[in-house]
This record gives sequence, structure tokens and C-alpha cells, in this order.
Amino acid sequence: MLSLALAGKPNAGKSTFYQAATRAEVDVGNYPFTTIDANRGVTHARTDCPCLALDERCGHERCHDGKRYVPVELLDVAGLVPGAHEGKGLGNQFLDELTNADAIVNVVDAAGETNAEGEPVEVGAYDPVDEVDFVEREMDQWLAGIIASNWEGVERKSRSPEFDIDEALTSMLTGFGATVADVAPSLRDLEYPEDPIQWTDEHREALAEEIRARTKPLLIAANKADIAPPENLDRLRETNKPIVPTTADGELALRTAADAGVVDYDPGDADFDIVGDVTDAQREGLDRIREVMAEYGGTGVQAAIDHAVYDLLDHITVYPVQNETRWTDGSGTVLPDAMLLPAGSTPRDLAYAIHSDIGEGYLHAVDARSDRRIGEDHELEEGDVIKIVSTAN
Repeated sequence: MLSLALAGKPNAGKSTFYQAATRAEVDVGNYPFTTIDANRGVTHARTDCPCLALDERCGHERCHDGKRYVPVELLDVAGLVPGAHEGKGLGNQFLDELTNADAIVNVVDAAGETNAEGEPVEVGAYDPVDEVDFVEREMDQWLAGIIASNWEGVERKSRSPEFDIDEALTSMLTGFGATVADVAPSLRDLEYPEDPIQWTDEHREALAEEIRARTKPLLIAANKADIAPPENLDRLRETNKPIVPTTADGELALRTAADAGVVDYDPGDADFDIVGDVTDAQREGLDRIREVMAEYGGTGVQAAIDHAVYDLLDHITVYPVQNETRWTDGSGTVLPDAMLLPAGSTPRDLAYAIHSDIGEGYLHAVDARSDRRIGEDHELEEGDVIKIVSTAN
């Protein structure tokens, strides 16, 4: 399962974002370090279900009238403060938790109502643009520190006649989350001495920045967009980082109201309908949320998750089936599974994602939409419905 991590300074709204996206109960408070132990939950990326091409909707529990929700892990950890990579605040604990995350959603207080340490200030008194590079910088320095602490081992290996600097660096970097596919292009883009003894702190920092950018792509969730001065959001957009305006409070209110049967709302919708009894105060609050949604096309929480999965990580959703005519599994369930795969994946990649035995016994695949056999090197696309034929079936 893909893993997204919520990052940012304390009191920027990470835990509210997490609670809205997962519907899990967590501590939410207006003070730094509300979160101490990491929260792990399941959220969902939203996409169009292939059942929209059928006469009837599939009826899957994760399909809401053709809106398919695909499970993604979401991690909420303690907030960062300046110097986190040196252990300040709960920094080391936070950064260690990020090792296995595939992408980072940096939750920024776009309203500027909390300072760098997460302490409340007047709205607009703190510049949220300062937060945009904050998490990247702390992560880069943390990773550079790990590389430096392991450098003596690289130097020892260099005494061997068979020593190869690229192999040594690959071995070290894959030890904390990078893959060979991440390391190889990173090393190609850098200039560095063949002799590790000649490396400087600048070389190691450049390597850390390159590896972090490839292994932990980052999205900005400009939170509290409902109360943020417009100029703050304008300047955040000018940073040329991927940014999604969000109101985590608004999303949490809508999901809570939907669970109670008060509103008709699916995560990621651009609007909602009030279907239950509400007080005048509740209606006024819902109307304020609707105004924000009208401006940004929704609350932004679902959009941030979708952007991280489908754009930052460049994944697609593929639906494996056993019956290519009815699009069902062996029990007759229509479109039973939705799998997230990297763009460019092939039918054999899908087979291995289902189960290693299916992959090892792979024979061929059928595109259920066209009812035609497809080649082993065929690149799958978003929404493909695929039957895998394997000796392990």
C-alpha cells in the first residue's frame, strides 16, 4: 500500500487533516506537539470507477455511484520545529518515521496564525511562505547527517581493490528507503570524487538533497484557506511548488455531518446537500464551508491526497478480475479490487502486485474492456480492467 506522511510545523492542522481523511480519533489541540506518538491510518485516493461503463454501478463498498476510493496509508507524526534534524522538539522521532513514506504532504498554516514553533499569534503575523522550504530543508539536513555518520564505513570499503564508489553509495542509500532505481539517476546528476576520502560536507549534502527529492516528493497543503488572507495564498502559489488550498476543519465537519446523515457528501465533491435537520447556527457554518468549496472546488483534503498519489507519485489504478466478460472475481463480485501501480507498469507487474506466485506463473493477460489479449510489454493505463492468466490461478 502506498504511504503518505503529513509533515509540517506544530499546530498547522496536520492532526485535523489526518482525522478528516481517515475518520480516526486523534488528539487535536491548539498547542504545539498535540501529536507525540505517530498516528497510522488508512485514507483513500479517489478516481472514476470502471463501472461507469456498465449498465449498473458495481455496488462495491468503496464505490460511491462511480466514485472509487482506493486505500492509501496516511501517517501523522509530531510537528517539526527549527533544528529538528539536530533533535530539537520531537525532530528525530518525526524524521525517522518518514523513512518508509512514499510522498510527503506538508501541511502549512496559510492563515499565518501560528509562528515557527506552532505558538498562536494574530492572523497574518507570521509568513507561511517561510514554511514551504522548511520541511525539505530539515529532511535534507537529517539525511545528510545519516550519510555523514555512515561515511566511515564507505571509506573503509575504499581500501579494497574491487571498490566501486557507486556500488558503495547504492548499498548505503538503499539501507534507508531509497531503491537502486532512485540512486542510479541521482548519482548521474551529481559530480563527486571517486575517492570517498576527498568528499566534503557539500558533496554529502548535495547527495542528500538529490536522494530526498527523488524518494520523498513533497506537496504543499495550504491549510486554513478559509481564513487565510488572499495575498498569502497568492504568494504561496508563486513559490512554484505543487500547492492545494485546504480547509481540514471544513472537511472534518462535512465528513462528521455525512456520517450523521445530515448532509449528502462524498470526499472530493465540490458541493454537498443538506438532507437532515440542522439548527440555524449549523446551517450558517455549512454555508461558510460551501463558500470556500465554491472558490477552490472542494475542501482540498481529498484533492491533496489525489494529487500526491496520481501526480507526485505518478500512479494509476488498475482492476484485476478473473472473469473478463463480467468483470468479476471467482465469487461473482464486480470489480473486487483496485490496485495502485506506477505509471508504465505492465501486465506482469500487475501479476506480481497481486501475488508473487501469480507473477512467477504469469502466462498472458486479457484487456477486459476490449476482450483482447495484450502483450507482456503493454503499458497499463488508468482504469484498465485486466484478467491475468497464470499457472497459479
